[in-house]
Amino acid sequence: MHPEILMQEGYTSVPAAASPVRELFPGIRVRPLWRGPSGAHANMLEMDAGTSWPHRDVHEPGPEEVYVVAGTFNDGARDYPPGTFLHAPAGSWHVPSTTTGCTLFVFYPEG
Repeated sequence: MHPEILMQEGYTSVPAAASPVRELFPGIRVRPLWRGPSGAHANMLEMDAGTSWPHRDVHEPGPEEVYVVAGTFNDGARDYPPGTFLHAPAGSWHVPSTTTGCTLFVFYPEG
């Protein structure tokens, strides 16, 4: 281990399971992991089997980046298995859903 890494300002870690959970919609939960000074932020999103966003998820003001950690994610058009990375540019939209349930790492590079 390199102790100098641990002493760098801003270097953080959080166990996802220890992050507070908040229900966004029935069967869809978010766990905030990190927020930067400019508003960029990272979350874990957990969706139970058979759940769907109740409306369009519009990416404003900036893009959204998603990594499928577990399960199968559907963006309203196609299924994405674990290990898939998606980049949705600002102004784009989708309707997230899952038949199997899924866990996503979601990053918003802009506030």
